[in-house]
This record gives sequence, structure tokens and C-alpha cells, in this order.
Amino acid sequence: MTEYEDLAAALAALPVDLPPGRLVAEDDGRQPVLWISDAPAPAGLWRQLHRAHPQTGLWPLLLTPLDRTDPDYRPWLSGELHPTDASESSRHDPEALLRSWWKQVDGDEEVDEEVDEDAGILDETLAPYGRTWPGTAPAATVPDGAAGTEARELAEVLRHKGARLGLVRAGSGAEALTACGWGGPANHAGTGQIAAVLADWERRFGAQVVEVGFDTLELSVPVPPATLAEALPLAAEHTAFCPDLVFQGTGTLTAYAELLVGAHQWSFWWD
Repeated sequence: MTEYEDLAAALAALPVDLPPGRLVAEDDGRQPVLWISDAPAPAGLWRQLHRAHPQTGLWPLLLTPLDRTDPDYRPWLSGELHPTDASESSRHDPEALLRSWWKQVDGDEEVDEEVDEDAGILDETLAPYGRTWPGTAPAATVPDGAAGTEARELAEVLRHKGARLGLVRAGSGAEALTACGWGGPANHAGTGQIAAVLADWERRFGAQVVEVGFDTLELSVPVPPATLAEALPLAAEHTAFCPDLVFQGTGTLTAYAELLVGAHQWSFWWD
């Protein structure tokens, strides 16, 4: 973090000019936790701000709403940011979280192997692992600078969809989610828990948070898996993290893993 004690001071010290925008306070209205532009992010600005992050301490995000026609641009302008509700991500063990979520990965409740009538179907859906947690995927070798380059390239692609620019005082995209009080995955897990896994993915794979919606995330990935065998354990992590990817999406873990091969973008959504 930088020398600046608050968001307003950090914004005032930025080396680049920002477009018209506003400070957004947490839900109780006391402390600004986010700056958001009034219009879609201009070309190249996310890239500049991302490069400057080590000096400014401001992490750029592309922000999208639940409904693009909503004047409140939920949750960013509607008073639905609750940073005090988020636990510190450093308190959580990412592997333990993923393992515990895997036990509930049928999307409903923890599987009881003795009574579950659909155990065979679940095993087929989650093949080749079934209900046995496979452990986390091996870390990738990420060349120096590749993570940042990939994040900036993805941001330029995503901004064409009309996302607004956001700035949060945070050390990373994962930390930005808790700092601003985003609550998108509340029906599945706490924001601090989600941020702990995201921080671990950044350490192991160079994945960075680029875009955040009401209940969606878009991550950049500099070194994606090259084969299905490499992608399968990663697909298990994603399914524990966001079960709807399989259970309301591809239908099987293997089908989802196939989508990860060579993919430089990871997308998540929660109901």
C-alpha cells in the first residue's frame, strides 16, 4: 500500500487524468471505498492505471451492473457494498476452502455416500474424480511480467462491452473485492473466502481480477493449461469455487476442463 491514507488522497496524487466520476461510500455512508467513472472506461486508461498500481496503490477494475439499463448500476451505485462484512482473506486456507466446497459440489448440500440416491449420477458428472477431492492443481511457471501483460490485454477487450472504470485502494484485484465490499458470491461463500482463493490463483497461475459484475468475475490467465490432463484438476478447483459452471453449465467436469485448455480468460458467476 502507498503512503496515502485514504482513497481521495490517492486519487488526487494520480499521475494520469481521470474522466468524470464519483466516490462511492460503503453501505453506511461513512467512508469512500470505490471510485467509479460516469461513463464507459476510455481506451488505454485501465492499462495505464494497472501499470501505475505499484506506485499509486489503486487497483483498477472494470465494473459492470446487474442490469445495464439500471440507473443505480447495481451494486456499484446502489448502496450494496459492505466491506465491514468481509473477513480478512489471509485468515483462510485456500486449499481447505476448496476441499470443503467440493464436499458440497452437487450444488445443494453435503453428499452422504450411504444415502445419496444420485451418487452414481454425481460420480459421472464429476468424473474422473467423483466425490473424492483431487487436491489442488500444480502451479504454473509464469514468466516475469506475463501476468500483468495478460491482464492489460484482457481489459482492453472487455472494456468494449461498455464497462465502467473503477479504482480501489488494494494490493491486488483479490484484495480489491474485500476492500470495496463486493458481495456477489454471497449465496455460496463469503467475499473474504473468495478473495483468499483468488489470491492463491494469482500466486500459482498469475491469474488477475480484471472485471467484476453484480455476481460475476472475469480473470486473466497468462499461462493456461495446455492439455486436458493439466486442465482437469484445475477444473475441479473451479467447480468447487463456482459449482454452477458445471451444474448449470457444461454438465460434466470433463466438458468444463476442455474449455480451460488454452483459455486465457476464466469466467465465474453465481446465482
